[in-house]
Amino acid sequence: MHQPVQLEEHWPGEPDFGSTFGDEEIAAILGVFRSTQTWAHRYDRHYQEAFEAEFAARVGMPHAVSVNSAGVGLDLAVTCLDAAPGDEVITCAINFPGTHLAVIGCGLRPVLCEPDPLTLNLDPAEVARRMTRRTRGVLVTHMNGLPADVGAIGTAVEEAARRLHIAVPPVIVDAARAQGAATPEGPVGRQGWVTVFSFHRKKLMTTLGEGGMLVTACGETAARLRRLRSFGAGRSWGSSYRMTEFQAAVGSVQLRRVDGLNDNRIRLARRRTRRLSAVGGWQTPPEPAGFRHVYYLYTLVLAEGSPVGARDRLMRRLQQRHRVGTVIANPPTYRRHRLIARETADQGPFPIAEELGRRLLCPPLHPLMSDVENVRIADALVECAEALGLG
Repeated sequence: MHQPVQLEEHWPGEPDFGSTFGDEEIAAILGVFRSTQTWAHRYDRHYQEAFEAEFAARVGMPHAVSVNSAGVGLDLAVTCLDAAPGDEVITCAINFPGTHLAVIGCGLRPVLCEPDPLTLNLDPAEVARRMTRRTRGVLVTHMNGLPADVGAIGTAVEEAARRLHIAVPPVIVDAARAQGAATPEGPVGRQGWVTVFSFHRKKLMTTLGEGGMLVTACGETAARLRRLRSFGAGRSWGSSYRMTEFQAAVGSVQLRRVDGLNDNRIRLARRRTRRLSAVGGWQTPPEPAGFRHVYYLYTLVLAEGSPVGARDRLMRRLQQRHRVGTVIANPPTYRRHRLIARETADQGPFPIAEELGRRLLCPPLHPLMSDVENVRIADALVECAEALGLG
C-alpha cells in the first residue's frame, strides 16, 4: 500500500519559480561580470543579440526581439496594430488580466469571446461570430501550456474579413505559458503575426525573474519593435524596454534546457492523468493529436453539473488536509479586474466562460517534482473528490 509522504509546508498550485538554475546559469552570469571589468569596456549587447538569434532559430522565425517583460511585449505588439481609439481586438474571456490590459492600455476595446470548453483556448467559431468592421486584431492566448489552434483561428479570421469586406486583421499570440509547446504546424511562435513569450520567474524558462521575447516573420515589424524598446532609436516615440545582458546570458542557457524541463512536466502530467482518469468527477487536461502540451499548469475541470461551490470546497480540503495548494487559472478576466469589468460591461453573457471559471482548478506541477510527490498529489485529489462526493 502506498505510504503518503510529507509534502513541503506549503506547495503552491503555481510554484513561484517554474524553472531551475544550476552551474551553467551561474557561469553565464559570471561571464558577463568578467567581460565588464575595465572602465573602457564597450557595452555591445553581445549576449542579447546571441539570445535573440538562438531563440529565433529555435522557433523557426527570422526575427526575435527581446524585452524586459512579456507585459511590455504585449503592449508593444498591440501598439504595432496602429489602431484608432475604440477599435476592437478580439480575445478570449478566460485569460490572464494582463493580456486584456494590453488592449485597453492602447485605447482599444477588448471584444471577449467564449473559450472552447475542452481546451480553454479561443474558439475559432466565436472569433468569426464576434468580428465586425471595427476589428483591428485578434489576440490568441495559449492557455496553461496547451497551444490554441492558430491555423483554424486564422482561417476563421480570413473568412470573416471577406464577409465584412475588410482587411484581414493580424493575429497576435500570447505564448507566455507555452514556451516549447508545438502544433501540427511546428513550434509555438511559428504562426501568427507576432508571438509574445514570457520569462517571468514562474514561467517554463526564466531570465532572472523577468523578461520576454517577441518573434515575427515581418522585418518591418521587428525593426519597429526594436525602435519602440529603445527610445524610438532617434526616429519616433519609444521608451526603455531592453533586456539586460545578464538576463540574456541566462536566457541562452535556459533555452538549451527548457525542452528537457518540459519533458519532465509532460511525463509527470501524463502519469497523473492516468491515475485521475480512473475516477469520475472531472475533466483531465486534453492532448489533441499533433499538439505538444507542455503543462505550465495542470488544469482540472470539475464535471458539468457539479454543485455550486464544489470546486472551492475541494481546494480548501486539499490545502487543509494534504497541504496541496491550488490556483484558479483563469476565471473570466472581468471577474477579477475592475477596469476590464468596466470596459466590457456591455458584452456577454459568457455562459461557457462563467461555467468553466467556477469549475476549474490547477494543482501543483513542476519539473523537479518527484514521482512520489506526484502520486501523493494525485492520491490527495482522489481522496478529496471522493470525500466530497465528486467521484
